[in-house]
Amino acid sequence: SGAHQLGQIYLTEKKDGEEFTADDQQVIETLAAYAAVAISNARLYKKLSKREKELTQRNEDLAQINDLASTLASSPDKNEIMEKSLACAVDYLSVDIGEFYICEDDRLILKRGLHRGKDEIPIFTREEFAFSEGLPGKCARTARPQIVSIVNGKTRYVNKELLLAGYQQVACFPMTAQRGVVGVLCVATRQVKPLNEMDTQLLSSIALWAATALENVRLNLQDRRLAVLEERERIGMDLHDGIIQSIYAVGLTLEHSRLLMTEDPVQSKKRIDQAIDDLNAVIRDIRAYILDLRPRQLHEERLIDGLQRLVAEFRANTFVETTLQGPPDGEVLHITDASAIALFHISQEALANIAKHARAHKVEIWLWSANDRVLLEIRDDGRGFDTQKVNLTLGHGLSNMQTRVHNVGGEVELTSEPGEGTTILAWVPVIQNQKAARG
Repeated sequence: SGAHQLGQIYLTEKKDGEEFTADDQQVIETLAAYAAVAISNARLYKKLSKREKELTQRNEDLAQINDLASTLASSPDKNEIMEKSLACAVDYLSVDIGEFYICEDDRLILKRGLHRGKDEIPIFTREEFAFSEGLPGKCARTARPQIVSIVNGKTRYVNKELLLAGYQQVACFPMTAQRGVVGVLCVATRQVKPLNEMDTQLLSSIALWAATALENVRLNLQDRRLAVLEERERIGMDLHDGIIQSIYAVGLTLEHSRLLMTEDPVQSKKRIDQAIDDLNAVIRDIRAYILDLRPRQLHEERLIDGLQRLVAEFRANTFVETTLQGPPDGEVLHITDASAIALFHISQEALANIAKHARAHKVEIWLWSANDRVLLEIRDDGRGFDTQKVNLTLGHGLSNMQTRVHNVGGEVELTSEPGEGTTILAWVPVIQNQKAARG
């Protein structure tokens, strides 16, 4: 076959006893050529079949990893991440037992996190490893896979019950994330042959995806904790600068009125009346904080009904004159549930800020539709503020509003001037040729 010799053909003892002729030679050479082509094709077919099988297996592996990655990316629970990662390793690959050792609290200590497999036998005899101890510690320290045979029984800290149960190999794979190694994926298998390159790559990928998912959970927890701390600090500052100082001022007023009781009873009475008014103002401020901190949702109701409920609560807690004007009965606002909820929460945020900061006497809310959008306007006649210092006045309020409305494809605009009140205008897109669930 070409320049490559595949074999030779030997013929002897021609039936008629004659010598092989030139024609015989030509026939034999033709047969040899056909045989060579057939052998080459057979070998090529075998090679292509093997390659096709490898490609099919690789595609299945990639699909499995993609499914796992999609699942882990949306999971907020550490145990679920470890459970699904081990399930992929044990159910899909030739792995009989899988375990996670996780580095907790940024300490260089690995702690057993989860065990899954066909047997309940732990891979290692210890619950914890330092980065300098055992196979898991070496894997974490070097950030490289460690694969050993346990047949000789010399592997330290490996459970001897594995050998009695017929296990052959133990392997550890580093879980590397942005902050370094966050854990180790450990597996044990009964197969005599060493883990092949494909299995090793897949187990390494599973370890990496699990590490990334666990890192995301940790970062999300940190973000939430930071947001809670920032909110607590903001509330503390507001209480200290507002309500606590107001109560302190009431105390000074009452102390002064006590001194005036004998000298000037009329002024003393005025001071007491002023203290009562100030205490009522403090009560309104405390009610406003309660109104802001209570979680509220747009339950199975129209947006206008939810806004009416918010306005009623706001009016009852602040005694501020508040009006709401919306579409007439029967008119439906064609917006998605997400858009309705966004406008509801924007109203909630705006009313909470008015209660805490504006010192308003009147609040007006309008809800209407125009062309391709639904608009919400909230206006108060309070003290207003310099919009360049909006963060000092509203805290996270305006940022929350912008995030909510941007997520549904809308926009929000705030205008204010000192002594001129504040106006918030938000809009969301309507659903074209569809009927909205809420309006």
